Amino acid sequence: MADTQQVDAKAARTVARLAKRIGAFSKAHGGAEGQVAYLGQRGARIVLVGEDGGWGDLVAPSYAIAEQAVAKAGITVHEDFDGEFAAKVRTGPYEWTRMAGIQVGGPSNG
Repeated sequence: MADTQQVDAKAARTVARLAKRIGAFSKAHGGAEGQVAYLGQRGARIVLVGEDGGWGDLVAPSYAIAEQAVAKAGITVHEDFDGEFAAKVRTGPYEWTRMAGIQVGGPSNG
């Protein structure tokens, strides 16, 4: 019984910590929406997109914890990362350089 309580308390702290970070992102970007993606044994990825087009992500230890965190943060959650939601993402020179480097076999030197 004590082990279950410890696991539940740890999960609750993790949910609260993730929700706080999601809330901070949302505040910094004029609001936010998200999508939760299952990563297998590694957990779940929470992709966040701000109203200003800024984006970021967090990794939760499980899909259930990720779902609880976005619910606690009160953001809109999308089933998929496509369409109008994906179109809100604004990328800058860093992202384009990084993506180009990956496409040609490594990071760009310039």
